[in-house]
Amino acid sequence: MSLQPDITLRRLSKTYSGRGGHQTVRALHAIDLEQAEGEFLVVMGPSGCGKSTLLNIVAGFEHADGGACLVRGKPVGAPGPERGVVFQEYALFPWMTVERNLSFAMRAAGKWNDAGRHRMDGILERMGLAQFRHAFPKSLSGGMRQRLAIARLLAIDSPIMLMDEPFGALDALTRSALQTELVSLWLETHKTILFITHSVEEAIYLAERVVVMTPRPGRIVLDRQIDLPRPRDVTDARFNAYKREILHVISPSLPTPQSATAS
Repeated sequence: MSLQPDITLRRLSKTYSGRGGHQTVRALHAIDLEQAEGEFLVVMGPSGCGKSTLLNIVAGFEHADGGACLVRGKPVGAPGPERGVVFQEYALFPWMTVERNLSFAMRAAGKWNDAGRHRMDGILERMGLAQFRHAFPKSLSGGMRQRLAIARLLAIDSPIMLMDEPFGALDALTRSALQTELVSLWLETHKTILFITHSVEEAIYLAERVVVMTPRPGRIVLDRQIDLPRPRDVTDARFNAYKREILHVISPSLPTPQSATAS
């Protein structure tokens, strides 16, 4: 594992200029954050805190107006194949079959060859999509569409996976199943995952480390290692101690929790 962080944010700030009489909005303020190679990091906070803006800057879709965003030591200027993104909205090509969605992404990344075709077959099997390879996205359930979106990242072999509330629109059972599947994939691949959510329980279930942001302008108010064995039990006392701690940071009016590491 490299000693250099995969993602480095230094005093990162972002302000949206007001137009047509609207006031200026400060989305992020002086964010300092490092994410190690292979780390599963979850960034969470209330709606409008700037967590999606942060991910979009790392992805190269937006630019900060203060501070620095580095990926593997280099400033981010645009999207790149080393950073794959999964959105909540199923960003798939609806006119392409499951198989074509994957092969198109692999061609664009320069990974479409005999070995790539074989690897695609393995990914379709691994993600439970093999029997749907000739189906179009509109015929898939929400959960299967997100499986396809994740499969596309695996197909192009992005070492860094950026995930913006990918399970937010799914029903509870499907969401739980995909959370478990994502953890399994991470344990197998050791990819760097930056995951955005507003769910405290999802954050603790998934992450090695949870970062909590304040309401706008977003600042980091808690950076907590989650020291729990896997698979994690949401009814475990230690799990719920972390949950109380994070909820107290988000909503200070709640009673002060006991230490999350207490036995």
